Amino acid sequence: MKEILDQRDDETKQLFYCHYGDLPYLLYIKVDEHLFQALAQYWNTTYSCFTFRKIDLVPTVEEYTTLLLCPKIQADKAYSRPSTSQFF
Repeated sequence: MKEILDQRDDETKQLFYCHYGDLPYLLYIKVDEHLFQALAQYWNTTYSCFTFRKIDLVPTVEEYTTLLLCPKIQADKAYSRPSTSQFF
């Protein structure tokens, strides 16, 4: 994907960024494999959160941007979804 995007002209890239926000920046982030493996063992796929014993943690959009060193992420673009509240 990164190679395909790099081959496009500036106008095409700009259209892509306008449509998908800063999502393509995630392609250029270096991942610490050891940290990723350590975090992955605590990821709860059922609830989409990290579970440490009986405590559930969910990173906010701001925390994701800090962790990914990607300050340009916009919460209203393709990679975010509106939260839904459950009423009891």
